Amino acid sequence: MKKKDGLKQIVILAGGLATRLHPITITIPKSMVEVNGRPFFEYQIELCKKNGVKEIVMCVGHLWEQIRDYFGDGKKFGVKITYSVENEKLDTGGAIKLALPHLDEKFFVMYGDSFLDINWKKIAEFHAKSKADGLMTVYKNNWKLEPSRVLLDEKGYIKEYNKENPRREMKYMEYGLNILPKKIIGQVREKSFPISRYFDILMKKGHLVSFESKKRFYEIGCHDGLGTCEAHISQKPKKKKEKP
Repeated sequence: MKKKDGLKQIVILAGGLATRLHPITITIPKSMVEVNGRPFFEYQIELCKKNGVKEIVMCVGHLWEQIRDYFGDGKKFGVKITYSVENEKLDTGGAIKLALPHLDEKFFVMYGDSFLDINWKKIAEFHAKSKADGLMTVYKNNWKLEPSRVLLDEKGYIKEYNKENPRREMKYMEYGLNILPKKIIGQVREKSFPISRYFDILMKKGHLVSFESKKRFYEIGCHDGLGTCEAHISQKPKKKKEKP
């Protein structure tokens, strides 16, 4: 069901091979990697519910059946999960394009290895007030955690996103929680392409606004990140584990 007020849907990009987490992810998908004894996707579901997002479109591929067998349609976890299955490598942008029939008019997008414990409702409200078609959350990284790839203009809109050749004047990085409009998803003709192609479309129209997070992000995309994320989550109040 389409929601006019607020954002109730998120697309989670979880179809990659997660090679940086080998040997763990040779036999399990990244979403099922255990963090303090629970599949990582459980923590993402909790973040969704905390922020009023109850509809999850999972873009899956590598060993995705394990996610389906554990989480099912999401009902037991208090959400609705729809699976969009990649039978070939589509990259992040292509995965969203494949999921087009399931998308609301506007929706959140998050990566399958991200733990982003910030106020999503505040971000959605900021986006609505901006009148921009899309939004990218950013973090003022100053080249500390990794290369900074985002350049903002004087009004806080994304001027450039350069993943291949970042420059020193770029102080910000993509935080990992974005908002995209359904109307642009079919505008890229290719089948396999990165999400940055959608950012490019919005930037050219002056319609990609930024929202700066003051909190750093956590992710499980590599072994170091997994350890840091696990330590961070360990410090948070524990919730009773929901059984599938």
